[in-house]
Amino acid sequence: MSEKPEKLPTEAILEVARNLDRRTTSEVLTLIHQQDACAHAAVGRCLPEMEEAVELLATAISGGGRWFNVGAGTSGRLGVLDASEIPPTYGMSPQIVQAVIAGGDRALRHPVEGAEDDPRAAASELGARGLAAGDVVVGISASGRTPFVIGAMEAARSAGARSIAITCDENSLLAEYGEIAIVPEVGPEVVAGSTRMKGGLAQKMVLAALSTAVMVKLGKVRGNFMTHVTPVSNKLRGRAERIVMEITGVDRARARDLLSESDGSVERALKSASR
Repeated sequence: MSEKPEKLPTEAILEVARNLDRRTTSEVLTLIHQQDACAHAAVGRCLPEMEEAVELLATAISGGGRWFNVGAGTSGRLGVLDASEIPPTYGMSPQIVQAVIAGGDRALRHPVEGAEDDPRAAASELGARGLAAGDVVVGISASGRTPFVIGAMEAARSAGARSIAITCDENSLLAEYGEIAIVPEVGPEVVAGSTRMKGGLAQKMVLAALSTAVMVKLGKVRGNFMTHVTPVSNKLRGRAERIVMEITGVDRARARDLLSESDGSVERALKSASR
């Protein structure tokens, strides 16, 4: 008797895409675009769990804790991407929101064979970073079965840290491990098993929403302006000037003076303008 294949949602076949290789370019793009809408809808169904996660993360960071995104492959890269955006956008130390990817920095550009299969590697890396009870580990895996990510969740449990799972399978081990499980069920991919597509899109949406909402709760935004932006480029210096001009009503020359007097800090420039 032949062994039946394991029924994993992330490996399922999308019936409407079975003849993908015989479709025109326009048809392929249309199908991908149509299926991407599933990610948006799936994330929408997770808003209650995402709200819980935001409250947990904001409370942890306010209390001196850190946020660790942990993943492998596409999920790991998305975790690194979101964590790396926090310092320039919100002026927060890179030590507060960190990312751990299976295979290390090399895995950002190249596949590192077998890295995702070692659960001890994640625990070791988190241990080296001093994972403690006040921290939060966010495990990211579309399938919810990546050993590296499961190892990180076990490390969180051992350290007394909090945990959040982001996965596309509600019946996965990762979903069971997370105190809060955010599960955007996107369904089968256009290319079977290619979770960099809808799965990756949903994970990107969840991470961006969580980090943005957390930063808003932590006071890193005034109105909808990023008042803690770090102006390290011409584009960001121009944005900083526009923020000061918009909020205070001063002209560009005055905004530049205020920023210069405040060493580029938008928040300090705004305080100076209000005196």
